[in-house]
Amino acid sequence: MGDPARLQEWFPMESCRVDGAKRWVTLPTQLTFEEDILLIDNTARRFQYAIVNNFLIREHLSTVEVIDDNDHNQCSIVYTATTDPDVFALIIAGAAGEALDNARHVLEKN
Repeated sequence: MGDPARLQEWFPMESCRVDGAKRWVTLPTQLTFEEDILLIDNTARRFQYAIVNNFLIREHLSTVEVIDDNDHNQCSIVYTATTDPDVFALIIAGAAGEALDNARHVLEKN
């Protein structure tokens, strides 16, 4: 979940390019987002990124966390997003919902 270059395996997008701490995500609509990769913490199982240099979104922070449920040999994935303007968080949440469903299927295959 925290490998920035593997995002296209589960998130609904056309393409993804990573260069160091930068990532460019192109959606099926051909809209491209530039992102700063802020945190990859494999111990805490947390990944954070921010959409930057976007004329529509002034501020953005998304966090993907994998939380163990050792008692049941399972885990939960929590995807949070904050944006300014707020309405973009709803759009990201819709895409993230689809992405988390896709991630479950990808992870269940492994």
